[in-house]
Amino acid sequence: MAPGFDLYEGDVAKMMDAKSYQEFERRLPDFADLRIEMMNETGIDVCVLSQTSPGLQVEKDAAVAIRMATEANDFLCAQIQKFPSRFAGFAHLAMHDPVAATAELSRCVRELGFKGAMINGHTNGVYLDHEKYFPFWEAVVELGVPVYLHPASSFDEPHMYKDYPVLVGATWGWTVETATHALRLIVSGLFDRLPELKVILGHMGETLPFLLWRLDSRWKISKQPRSLNKLLSQYLKDNFVVTTSGVCDNAPLLCALEALGSENVLFSTDYPFEDARIASEFIENAPVSESVKAQICYENAQRLLKLG
Repeated sequence: MAPGFDLYEGDVAKMMDAKSYQEFERRLPDFADLRIEMMNETGIDVCVLSQTSPGLQVEKDAAVAIRMATEANDFLCAQIQKFPSRFAGFAHLAMHDPVAATAELSRCVRELGFKGAMINGHTNGVYLDHEKYFPFWEAVVELGVPVYLHPASSFDEPHMYKDYPVLVGATWGWTVETATHALRLIVSGLFDRLPELKVILGHMGETLPFLLWRLDSRWKISKQPRSLNKLLSQYLKDNFVVTTSGVCDNAPLLCALEALGSENVLFSTDYPFEDARIASEFIENAPVSESVKAQICYENAQRLLKLG
């Protein structure tokens, strides 16, 4: 967490028990001690770091967001430079202004050496399929980097969650929100216009790998907003990669591998929100071949993120 970003953590803090959140607060700003110790203990060579959610996606003032994005990225770059062989970074962007976001991403990739961007869902209710973002996506492709689409809470809390706030966040609501956001990108026709674009989804694909057949079956008989070149499932295979972050279970791992292919699954821990030791033990003991394990643990990341 960059300095000053604790201002945006109020809603997230409300979703967690006090003891757990205090531990997250202790670990999030740390780079030199707890994080490196965790990496050494779990056999992780390189961590790609990003600003925790929700970040600037909930900032109302565009000018403030633009300024703080630059400050956050410079701060992260300074931390990476202290441990250049252990850390890499994703840019944090103020999507309030697509032109500014595009310029900042370009700066972060070309000058700071960042590996892409992480965007925490919608920005004050505006989703990334909006036409105003198309030049941004063009720049993403030109730069040859991926965008990690991270969960966020719904802009308007669904009535269904009334009386059950535990369902709003990471337990359930974030998954539905992020999976729907990914489908919006597909249905908007974005990947027909930019077939080389790559988007990363965490949490083993936010349930989407499990639903490929159903998505295609219902899409075929639905009133479609536009004609697409492929089935929905094919875009998920061609334009998305998923990480194991926050899901340490063999069944969803095997589902993702079968649905998307072993070249589209990357290891991730979701530290500090999940125990990195559990994540590492999970992947080490996963019922897959050593060659597939190598793809998940480092080969796919080396290719996608251009890690040394």
